[in-house]
Amino acid sequence: MLNKLKPKSEFSRNVLTLMTGTTIAQAIPIAISPILTRIYTPEDFGVFALFIAIISIFGSIANGRYELAIMLPKKDEDAINIMALGFIINVILSFFLLFIVLIFHDTILNLLNNKEISPWLYLVPISVFLIGCFNLLNYFNNRKKLYKDLAKANVFKSIATAVVQLSLGFLKAGAFGLISGQFFSQIVSNTKLFFNIKRLNLFSKINKKQIVTVGKRYKKFPLIDTFVALIYIVYNRAIIVFLQKFYNSSAVGQYFFAERLVQVPLSFIRTSISNVFFEKISKLTKEDIYSEANQLSIKLFKLSFIPFFLIIFLSPYYIPFIFGREWSILYKYMIIISISAYISFLMSPYSYVLKIIEKQEVSFLLHLIKLLFLLFYFILFNELLIMKFLFFFILVDSFISLFFLNIQIYFLIHKFRITFIHIIWILLSSFIYWYIFI
Repeated sequence: MLNKLKPKSEFSRNVLTLMTGTTIAQAIPIAISPILTRIYTPEDFGVFALFIAIISIFGSIANGRYELAIMLPKKDEDAINIMALGFIINVILSFFLLFIVLIFHDTILNLLNNKEISPWLYLVPISVFLIGCFNLLNYFNNRKKLYKDLAKANVFKSIATAVVQLSLGFLKAGAFGLISGQFFSQIVSNTKLFFNIKRLNLFSKINKKQIVTVGKRYKKFPLIDTFVALIYIVYNRAIIVFLQKFYNSSAVGQYFFAERLVQVPLSFIRTSISNVFFEKISKLTKEDIYSEANQLSIKLFKLSFIPFFLIIFLSPYYIPFIFGREWSILYKYMIIISISAYISFLMSPYSYVLKIIEKQEVSFLLHLIKLLFLLFYFILFNELLIMKFLFFFILVDSFISLFFLNIQIYFLIHKFRITFIHIIWILLSSFIYWYIFI
């Protein structure tokens, strides 16, 4: 009986393995969230959000994006040299950031408009280094299909974060407790994934000549995809900086925590699926990639529709009770953020399309448009009330994402298609506007 319930295809088994680990990993911070909101204030989360925004921006390009190329070579010897090249770039960037923090510390504080983050700026270089290492190790473990170990690493990381944040929170450590939990968890997850690769005995295959060869072969990743990734992460994290500048730390904390509750569970599932799906479709034709991606999107919708909307739209009833009075308006942030979160979730099967067909330059132009929109929006509409400001920002943001989806589909089948995701966006956006503002 149990054998019949097990997934039959290798792809399904691999997704299930990663999803099991990531579900457990995500359940831990969600489970402790009611405690965290009682031992940390929205302002503490505001400082933490700024720190995460900074290290996320630089961490995304720490390896020159060579980690994405680890999946592509046929030989492990080439893959380990790509990893070595990414590590070298990571070290150089980390030392450069240390120099910047030491020299321009006060200037950075003035730009961020938050003095409380002052001591934590010195942790930025080492945190970026650890993120870069994790990205390299994650992709190499993925290449070797070590999905159980990837799942375990996520669980260990989540446990480490929870233990440190709770322990220091009860000591009234403020933002220090939140940031320390993040820092320590990076060390734990990297250690786990590193020993997996060490057992493969591939480090002896690293040599200067091969590093140069693979560096030239996959040069589009640092030359183009680095800027794409930088634009993408700046676009996604800059809202934290702007909310701090035009509103206050409490708004930053509320937004960040709402995003954590809505986006993070979906992103863990999305990452689990994308990692395995990337390995699967990297060997398919363009037409087959479109067919597989479309089918997976439909499956994701069928599996997630009812639980996702129950959790989101029942939030006004359980949020104040679970998280406390200081977080009583958190549900409004959650409902608004759910528009882009859910659309991104349904679009996740298409996330690697432009990389696989090596059209990184197109991805760069598309994300540049997104960043320009962000700057334009914040300059013109920063005087709106916070809720309407966020709603219209996320509404247009998700619309642009759907336009990008059409571009990716065009490169696969040379046709523009209106998908079911477009229809979901229209219905969801209309309902949320009515729900929040009317």
